[in-house]
Amino acid sequence: MTNAPVTEAADMAKDAYLNMDLLRLLTCGSVDDGKSTLIGRLLYDTKTIFEDQLEAARLASMGRGDERVNLALLTDGLRAEREQGITIDVAYRYFATPKRKFIIADCPGHVQYTRNMVTGASTAQMALILVDARTGVIEQTKRHAFITSLLRIPHLVLCVNKMDLVGYSQERFEAIKREFEEFIARFEVADVSFVPMSALNGDNVVERSENMPWYQGSSLLHKLESVHIASDKDLIDCRFPVQWVVRPQTDEHHDYRGYAGTVAAGVFKVGDDVVALPSGMPSRIAAIDMPGPGGIEPLQQAHPPMSVVLRLEDDVDISRGDMLCRPRNRPEVGQDIDAMVVWMAAEPMQVRKKYAIKHTTNSARCMIKDLQYRVDIHSLHREPATELGLNEIGRVSMRTTKPLFYDPYRQCRATGGFIIIDEATNNTVGAGMIVGESAVV
Repeated sequence: MTNAPVTEAADMAKDAYLNMDLLRLLTCGSVDDGKSTLIGRLLYDTKTIFEDQLEAARLASMGRGDERVNLALLTDGLRAEREQGITIDVAYRYFATPKRKFIIADCPGHVQYTRNMVTGASTAQMALILVDARTGVIEQTKRHAFITSLLRIPHLVLCVNKMDLVGYSQERFEAIKREFEEFIARFEVADVSFVPMSALNGDNVVERSENMPWYQGSSLLHKLESVHIASDKDLIDCRFPVQWVVRPQTDEHHDYRGYAGTVAAGVFKVGDDVVALPSGMPSRIAAIDMPGPGGIEPLQQAHPPMSVVLRLEDDVDISRGDMLCRPRNRPEVGQDIDAMVVWMAAEPMQVRKKYAIKHTTNSARCMIKDLQYRVDIHSLHREPATELGLNEIGRVSMRTTKPLFYDPYRQCRATGGFIIIDEATNNTVGAGMIVGESAVV
């Protein structure tokens, strides 16, 4: 008797899982808005919690005198890890449904942890902002909405939680919705939606709630499963930062020369004309290889965020930090840039001080020439300043020691973002989003 059909079915299921869409989202909100409970509810109702985890949460709930299992306790282990000093204080939870895979970035919501939220939001495609139906839109809600718009997160869901505590009032939900719509209109957010819910009771989280028949929208999970994310990627502007030059030192592959990296934007196909920056040397893609467990797999095309090896028809001098792009669609090339910077170090950012900068696979040194303004994180007003402190956000002009190949962050997050590094400590002290080119001093 053979197990071939079972093995084949398992392989097919594995392939289907690996090929499923992946949605990265973050949750944010004030301390008592129910963020942990919402995450716990999603994990529990999608049956992605192990029995021992659920049992531990049940015992802990009994010890606290709770009448039911406190779903917020399902994330307490992650919170404890953050308190023990993990370098980047963002905890991640993974779950999947038959339609899509998800990674939830559980970001601290306090204003003093702005840098941590920026870290978790830097790769997010959707943001869930929780508000308490009793308190409505507060300062923290506006702050998080501003940061999500700054980081160009294309999809935003305002989760009006604890609707059970306001009698599932449609009037209260509509008032909160109107207030938030007036505020978010000031920023560029492509897709904003609203869900009234009770994470504690599960209303409108995974299933539609019978307690709010006046709500004609879908549940939160349905939104997560159905939101269109394919168009969020920049598939027009071809950008391939070279991370490594592949030259196997074997007799079998003595003439192999490829350029490894992750496709930042666009679609690269075999036969496409490309140009290497900064040299400007033209060539054509001869082959695209994807290393795998079974060896090298040849591809006809590659798109973001695939990690591949590009081979060219010509022997072009290319090294780490260079970029391949289309001859008639090139990124900006310059040493003087303007950017919005989130400062992430206790020591303030100083104008005229030299730092290191890491942009795509390129590394250089830089100097902050000017701090144009600082954003008041409470009022969101621009104010003059001479330095940026921990968790503060401002617009700066800077100059690098060598040209960078970049696009505005609003066009391409991969080539528009960078980090600033303190050369003395090698610590990441800032994260930046390029907004354009500035004049040379």
